[in-house]
Amino acid sequence: MTGQQGLATGLAPVRGKDRIAVLDVLRGFAILGIFFINLPAMSGPLTAMFADFRTLGWSRADQQIWLFLETFLEGSQRGMLEMLFGAGLMITAAKAMEPDGPVSVADLYIRRNLWLLLFGLINIFGLLWLGDILHIYALCALALFPFRKLKVRSLLILGLALATFMSVIGGIEYVSRGELQQTHKVAVEKQQNGQKLTTEEADAIKEWDKIIARATGQEPEIQKLARDEVKARAGSFGDYAEFLTSTYVTLVKKGSLIGGIFEAFSVMLIGIALWKLGFIQGQRSTRDYLVVLVLAYGFGLTARYVGGLERMTFQPIPKTLWMTHEYARIAVSLGHIALINLLMRFAPGRAALKPLIAAGQMAFSLYFLQQFIGIYVMYSPIGLRLPGGQGWAYTSALAGMIVIGLLVFANLWMRWFASGPLEWVWRSLTYCRMQPFRRRALAATG
Repeated sequence: MTGQQGLATGLAPVRGKDRIAVLDVLRGFAILGIFFINLPAMSGPLTAMFADFRTLGWSRADQQIWLFLETFLEGSQRGMLEMLFGAGLMITAAKAMEPDGPVSVADLYIRRNLWLLLFGLINIFGLLWLGDILHIYALCALALFPFRKLKVRSLLILGLALATFMSVIGGIEYVSRGELQQTHKVAVEKQQNGQKLTTEEADAIKEWDKIIARATGQEPEIQKLARDEVKARAGSFGDYAEFLTSTYVTLVKKGSLIGGIFEAFSVMLIGIALWKLGFIQGQRSTRDYLVVLVLAYGFGLTARYVGGLERMTFQPIPKTLWMTHEYARIAVSLGHIALINLLMRFAPGRAALKPLIAAGQMAFSLYFLQQFIGIYVMYSPIGLRLPGGQGWAYTSALAGMIVIGLLVFANLWMRWFASGPLEWVWRSLTYCRMQPFRRRALAATG
């Protein structure tokens, strides 16, 4: 047997003591937290996601919960998973970091992510989840492998390139909207005084009204979506499935897939950099994590809170979030990672976070289970058919109860089994051989 063949046969999933506990905790926190963001879309109406978020419900409690979700969880759970995905590449590619690293590692990596792509498509067209992230991550992964050898500085520059681009575009939009606001103000005053408007002023009023109509769901396209959704949810399962899949296709046509790939790929590069710095896996000093926590949360949470308040005006005023959104999302994701690493330094923190380890070890299965519960069991015509539009507070409370159930289920499952059920399928397909399923079988294999 050649040396390279020996390395190839040595490839195996990371299990037991070789696993890094903090990565499982981070993954568990991210995958359970993302359900609070996804369940409102599953319950509907979808216009609350694409236009006027008040359509889900807008009581005082709803407003507070929405602002909390927007500040602390929206996008940041996804950001954590993107960073962890980048770090996961470095774990998988550990044997391919030398110039003569085996081709088998790249082969394994590509095969793993082609299967992930298939799982993502099953999630979209089988479980009907139009917000699936798996197919996006798989497509990113196919181009990510060559970046593993870049230096930290290069990875961070590339990783922040999209955020920088979005910030520049947002700054241009901010200035443009400020000019529109001023022109609109003058035009309204002239209208009230019976004065004739210039062409620019008349256009400003039309553009202002158009933006308000878009934000409040009065656009014909959004109104059609609302009508189609009501009909689909009241109809047969076929109507329901057709509506959700057609909505996904529409989103792809509008650029959601391309946008999702650029976003995920950029943050995955940051994840690789964090791994190389030893930050994501808990190798930095307590002081480092504390400094990052203060800086990341200080900027990220503040920027997102202010952005949330700006959105709650429901007016087409200039918004700072256009310039800060992606930087703030990355910052809050980084803050979550720093906080969890800090808590894992102390016994009370480790004890409090310990249940998340099991959730992280079977995050793939829990992600699919979330879709099944939310889309099929709770809101499908063949399930409980619960009514949507019950409010952000109600939906978050419901998500919280389900998350607790999933956490208990994960800890019970991992007592007896070596991995989650879908993790077992994915690994068996990736390694082209049956993997140990029960913990007893895993112990027997050593």
